[in-house]
Amino acid sequence: MTNDVLAIFQTAGVFHLTPGMILMWLVGGTLIYLAIAKQYEPLLLLPIGFGILLANLPLAGLMEPEEGLLWRFYHYGIQWEIIPPLIFLGLGALTDFGPLLAKPVLIFLGAGAQAGVYLTFFAATALGFDLKEAATMGIIGGADGPTTIFLAAKLAPHMLGSCAVAAYSYMALVPIIQPPIMRLLTTSQERTIRMKKGRKVSQLEKIVFPIVATLVIILLVPAAAPLIAMFMLGNLFREAKVVERLTNAAQNELLNIVTIFLGLPVGATMNAETFLQPRVLFIFFFGLFAFIVSTATGILLAKLMNLARREKINPLLGAAGVSAVPMAARVVHKVGSQYDKKNYLLMFAMGPNVAGVIGTVIAAGIFLALLG
Repeated sequence: MTNDVLAIFQTAGVFHLTPGMILMWLVGGTLIYLAIAKQYEPLLLLPIGFGILLANLPLAGLMEPEEGLLWRFYHYGIQWEIIPPLIFLGLGALTDFGPLLAKPVLIFLGAGAQAGVYLTFFAATALGFDLKEAATMGIIGGADGPTTIFLAAKLAPHMLGSCAVAAYSYMALVPIIQPPIMRLLTTSQERTIRMKKGRKVSQLEKIVFPIVATLVIILLVPAAAPLIAMFMLGNLFREAKVVERLTNAAQNELLNIVTIFLGLPVGATMNAETFLQPRVLFIFFFGLFAFIVSTATGILLAKLMNLARREKINPLLGAAGVSAVPMAARVVHKVGSQYDKKNYLLMFAMGPNVAGVIGTVIAAGIFLALLG
């Protein structure tokens, strides 16, 4: 009888629970609540939250190296650089570069918004984080979840889950974080600047752009190749107009499937031992700092450009330089319409928005080239 009781104790997970595991259940439950009740990035926060619950179930072995189910998802999907590029394939198929090509000057706003990434990198380094950890925290400022996951998996795997949650949390909070910064750094007159309609972009330009962009970016930053190649291929599917089945598959079935297999293992990296550390708080702090700085520098760059331009740019567009597509563009339009209901900024904001995606990937490629 004693042996039977001992066997039950050894094999039943309930007897191996720790306070840390239960606390992580609360963290996972909070993400699930935010995904369902508040609809904060539900496509990722819901599987991430459930992955956190699974990772903190004792004796389940789901993240056991070589054997665990979620470990296999993580190893073959993320460590082998499969899932994030496939996410970018779907995103490329959903992206319209037309607004950017119609007004190429807007690409500078997407580039300027990456200042938060680099400033956060230097700030984190100054506070004692190693270079790889600092780079991983800095990339959160680009507000690009797949790129954050891609970089964290290569430079700082122990920070993967925390950085992913921070990135997607701040992406979900764009409508809360950005408007106060936009109002603080612009005047009422600047917010009512109306953008002139851009030129009509030909179909040929839209087809040539992803090909040329792929060649130029990868020649300059080879480390960004996995993400850029898939992103531009997806966009070429979209613009070629001859592979509708591939375009639909990339936009829908494939993107939905890989999103599931991305969120679960990312959440499963957040066990109590790695997450409940004081340094984790710095990840969320620096992530927020990077995001705020990226928003601010995009706006300030637009104001600076206006000093030398006859045709003024609405500085609110600079806030769309973070790559939270398309939420940041929608927030820009919403704030602008509050001051001029007839000022339609959404399509213009999509220019720096998609430029920000490219800028964040290039930043990740630079970090990988220097630190990987």
